[in-house]
Amino acid sequence: MGKKGFSSVTKKLIMAVSGAGLTLFLLFHGAMNLVAIFSEDGYRWICEFLGGNWYAVVGTIILAILMVIHVVYAFILSLQNYRARGRRRYAVNERPEDVSWASKNMLVIGLIVLYGLAFHLYDFWSKMQLQELRGNEPVDGIEQIKFIFSHNYFSIMYLIWIVAIWFHLSHGIASVMQSIGWSNIKWKRRFERLGTFFATIIMLMFASVVIYYWLIV
Repeated sequence: MGKKGFSSVTKKLIMAVSGAGLTLFLLFHGAMNLVAIFSEDGYRWICEFLGGNWYAVVGTIILAILMVIHVVYAFILSLQNYRARGRRRYAVNERPEDVSWASKNMLVIGLIVLYGLAFHLYDFWSKMQLQELRGNEPVDGIEQIKFIFSHNYFSIMYLIWIVAIWFHLSHGIASVMQSIGWSNIKWKRRFERLGTFFATIIMLMFASVVIYYWLIV
């Protein structure tokens, strides 16, 4: 660090660490949601176990901090890259074969993810944990899932959001490995495949709940 603040490498490392934390949360959240398919009472128990309890509140605060850090540094790095290209950004783009579509559109994908996150917080968090913190009776988690995904519009919107997260994760996981120095020419493709596999598993957890309560129940 100097007068100009963090270096680009440090910023990417901060992005990687915050992104890794959010990815682990998605894994936990996806597994928690999956319970709703197999046991409605089990899902209700999980909601009650978490709810407005102190450990859940602490976890929510940590997640909020990680999200803010991740978003802020995403915009900082995007702006930095935009300025660094200078006049070259007006030239005809030649896309290198080893650069994925997701990599070139991470900011746009990230904006879609944020848009979906706002809806998700309104549909569930504001009517469950937030209500408990206010001393009000929260909605029943299962009934809220049934209500939201009984509407075609919301179901399709959530699936689009899930696809956007999939693109973000599939590229992001490989980027984390590169930012922390674990990737190289030999392991780059392996980490990309691992990232795609891991992102697919997580997103299938979320998508299966949407599809189950939208088209099956």
